[in-house]
Amino acid sequence: MREVPEIASVFDAMRAASRRDQAPAWAVRADRLRRLRKLVTGHMDEISQAISADFGNRPRQETALLEAFPSVAGIDDALRHGKRWMRVRRVRTGLWFKPATSRLMPQPLGVIGIVVPWNYPLYLTVGPLVGALVAGNRAMVKLSEYTPRFAALFARLAQQAFAADEVTVINGDAQVASAFSALPFDHLLFTGSTQVGHHVMRAAAANLTPVTLELGGKSPAIVGPGADLERAVERILVGKLLNAGQTCIAPDYVLLPEALREPFVEAARACAARLYPDLPGHAGNPDYTTIISPRHFARLDGLVSDAARAGARVVPLSQLPSDPERRRLAPVLLLDVSADATVMREEIFGPVLPLVTYHTLEEAIDYINARPRPLALYLFEKDGRTIDHVMAQTVAGGVSINETLLHIAQEDLPFGGVGPSGMGAYHGQAGFETFSKLKPIFRQSGINGAGLLKPPYGKRFETMIKLLMR
Repeated sequence: MREVPEIASVFDAMRAASRRDQAPAWAVRADRLRRLRKLVTGHMDEISQAISADFGNRPRQETALLEAFPSVAGIDDALRHGKRWMRVRRVRTGLWFKPATSRLMPQPLGVIGIVVPWNYPLYLTVGPLVGALVAGNRAMVKLSEYTPRFAALFARLAQQAFAADEVTVINGDAQVASAFSALPFDHLLFTGSTQVGHHVMRAAAANLTPVTLELGGKSPAIVGPGADLERAVERILVGKLLNAGQTCIAPDYVLLPEALREPFVEAARACAARLYPDLPGHAGNPDYTTIISPRHFARLDGLVSDAARAGARVVPLSQLPSDPERRRLAPVLLLDVSADATVMREEIFGPVLPLVTYHTLEEAIDYINARPRPLALYLFEKDGRTIDHVMAQTVAGGVSINETLLHIAQEDLPFGGVGPSGMGAYHGQAGFETFSKLKPIFRQSGINGAGLLKPPYGKRFETMIKLLMR
């Protein structure tokens, strides 16, 4: 773990290096991206083992699918398009100012701070790093203390792949994280809870550091009246149970017609049995991820108990009970949940899925709009007009229709929240622009009419103003 004063000296050295080379050529940026790619692809066994050890169990296939694949895809997208993103862009010049020209010149911001959570430690490190590096920046990365094995491994690999003034990984506890957030970065990207996001934003405000906050919230899945129920159930359960629900964009609760509630329950039981046989069990299904910590396990168990005490019906999706010792939490549905229950007010972040029924689709839309704007929204529906209506009447950070999670894997779709679920976005070109200054440049022509708009003001000036405002 680095000491707090050392973090400041690392930052100072990185900022000095950034000022010495304020416009890295494409060859430099591409080389950094290729080194990042090699770091990921060349050490996947070690990375998967470290992450699994931090969780207690996380299948290597899940790490490959949810972390390595999108990480490499993001790097490849940046290598494919980054040179074009760097180009100076001509933009329109107002009619009265021609033949002058206007341009936007993308420039690196300098030193980027990246704060990474524990739930997807590889992807949520590499994703922001790609945007920072393709934009020509240097980066300091603070990894989570809840994934110590991954953090130690990635710090070592980064030290081998990058110079200390290109990419540096910082590990440490909450005190280190607080000192990290207080550094005068040129941009700070934080992924984590809304509660911690408040603290990060306050720390950044002291330096007027711009922030991108990728937070969370309660992401709804709407089963529309025209949905294919079997498909909807399967895609919702896959999105909910991957990583045992410890995903910021996992479906948090389901809104569905009253008549579909019991069919949904039966389909969910059958689907869970197909996806995860013998779940969770003392030996444990190897495809099912464990809960990250005893504290988080106890919190999730408490949410279910609290809902049950308030009258909710708990429907297990497993024939076997939870295993607290190994932190294997059996997935459950919650029916007839009180709106005042904690599980309906807090982001769940685990394999607990409340079902909320509605009588009309407008009722479902009103339910969503009465709550904080979510990071993700999922809609299962065949009718195009219904889809368009729901899209127009709801606000969310991102949407997948007849699917869950996959909007985050599209490099041409910005990923970010809105309101309490976050601010700003990255991925693909959006990430490049988040970590760039698009510098506006106006170039005057030798022949121009600016001389007509200067003192002393007289009749000629009055005539010109009337023409301009006509």
